[in-house]
Amino acid sequence: MLTTWIQAVYQFLWGDLFRIPLPGGSSFGVSLLIILLIPTGIYFTIRTRFLPIRLFGDMVRALTGKKKEDGSLSTFQTLIVSTATRVGMGNLVGVVAAVSAGGAGAVFWMWITAVIGSSTAFIEATLAQLYKEKDPLYGGYRGGPAYYMHHYVERRTGKTKKHVCIAVLFAISGLICWAGISQVISNSVASSFENAFGIPPIFTTVILVAVAAVIVLRKNATVKVLDILVPIMAVCYFVITIVIILLNIRSLPGVFERIIQEAFGIRQAAAGGFGAVLMNGVKRGLFSNEAGSGSAPCAAAAAECDTPVKAGFIQALGVFIDTIVICSCTAMIMLLVPEKMIAGLEGMELLQTAMNYHLGKFGVIFIAVTLFLFSFSTFLGILFYARGNVAYLLGDKWCWQTAYKILALVMLFIGGIAAYHIVWDLGDVGIGLMTIFNIVTLYPMGGEALEELRKYEKNKQ
Repeated sequence: MLTTWIQAVYQFLWGDLFRIPLPGGSSFGVSLLIILLIPTGIYFTIRTRFLPIRLFGDMVRALTGKKKEDGSLSTFQTLIVSTATRVGMGNLVGVVAAVSAGGAGAVFWMWITAVIGSSTAFIEATLAQLYKEKDPLYGGYRGGPAYYMHHYVERRTGKTKKHVCIAVLFAISGLICWAGISQVISNSVASSFENAFGIPPIFTTVILVAVAAVIVLRKNATVKVLDILVPIMAVCYFVITIVIILLNIRSLPGVFERIIQEAFGIRQAAAGGFGAVLMNGVKRGLFSNEAGSGSAPCAAAAAECDTPVKAGFIQALGVFIDTIVICSCTAMIMLLVPEKMIAGLEGMELLQTAMNYHLGKFGVIFIAVTLFLFSFSTFLGILFYARGNVAYLLGDKWCWQTAYKILALVMLFIGGIAAYHIVWDLGDVGIGLMTIFNIVTLYPMGGEALEELRKYEKNKQ
């Protein structure tokens, strides 16, 4: 019965809510989450007067913010935490899936969603900073959508409450989502190491869980490890991509031409080509950068800023880093391979074949190690996000924080041994519900973030 309900909710959130007809009798489906996220991104892009483009320099300068209190995070550290969760499997397997299904043109629509998604990320992160609270357990600050939802309901009702319904639902959805993601992470890592090195999944899983346990069960080791791990892995991946581009520099103009042509279905023979390209690019862009899901605000709230707007700038910049830089790296690795060599291939097989073409056996090993690092950093990042939600639901007690970490470690172990697709669906249901609860709150509360932006620009002048 539970399985049936989970699958029904999954289909409602991620399945085709309706289909848009195209010439020639074809059509393409649009899911509920696409309907929510795209108009929201466009709305806040207009309301912020194209902030991602207009204030890009301010977004970069916000990285220089310093912290003064022990236990709090600098703006750069919150970017590291949110990048750890954004730059994960979606940047490898997800981009491969999007290009496999939608062609090279899907990359163009990923870029477009990065621009509009960064405006949504700015709004939710600024709100998280406005309503952050002191964290008595870890030190510094905590917050996120559950906290600004709580304050909004209290303000509307005029009553002080211990919990409010929508905030509780968001917090539970987040914890479900992140527990499910833990299983997906270990399953992908174990599979990639088995393919690249012939290592049995049980060995990879035991080592992965042991290392993760040593880090996450210590008080503040998570952020310290991410401070080192995320910049190294992102820079290495970017540098390898630059090397590959330089080795294939003559093919680069043709790749960009192909991206633009396929983005509008010019090269597609079938009438439904444009719909497939658009939807695959949009879906991958939205769910890779997480804008609107309410995850990244959990990191934004932990920042120590002289103005809430800077926390918003940082998370808007994070969307660019995830989609424009890292996702584009994966796309270029694939698109610089002769089409006939990867025709019919999907998933990691496609990406490993592409890397083998560029760099031989080293490329295959590099991708396996990169997937491990990306996925491991995602695991650490989601446990940082979980802190505030656990505290909101259950109070400030170490036993509850530790219990959730142990649950996530158990899921990490189970996922490396066997793939239980119901738990994968449960993770997708979690992030889908998070997005719904968050988006319906952003519209009535977004004006507060926009007011902070106006204050910032007035003071700047």
